[in-house]
Amino acid sequence: MTNKTDTSMDIHEILEHLPHRYPFVLIDRVVSLELGKEIVAIKNVSVNEPYFPGHFPYHPVMPGVLIVEAMAQAAAILSFKTMDTKPSDDSVYYFAGIDCARFKKPVSPGDQIVINVKIDRILKGIWKYKGVASVNDTVVAEAEMMCILKAIEKTEK
Repeated sequence: MTNKTDTSMDIHEILEHLPHRYPFVLIDRVVSLELGKEIVAIKNVSVNEPYFPGHFPYHPVMPGVLIVEAMAQAAAILSFKTMDTKPSDDSVYYFAGIDCARFKKPVSPGDQIVINVKIDRILKGIWKYKGVASVNDTVVAEAEMMCILKAIEKTEK
């Protein structure tokens, strides 16, 4: 694991490093990435997001759990890039825990979320991160997350 800094990633490279697909890709761009340390990513919040008609019809607010999921997706990109690997059909990157999640301000259509995730530590295959999501330099959410890369057990049919 080197401390190489990549300046950015577009959506095409993001899709190479995330197993998620529409409508669940919550990262639009990576602004910066320092292998083994941290990532800064962008989520552009559009009124066309599939959850807004139900959350809430007269005052659309991005669900806080999806902001945490966006932080986790940024963490996954950071981890895959740090490990110099990509998602595959034989493994999945799971949440192992979420601690200290706090939601400070609502996120609405038209907002651009800047997501900063730092690796806190890696121990026995469990990656621990600290994430902060901001809109216009104001913190809207923060959380500590743990994730693990697990092999998918194949079952015979």
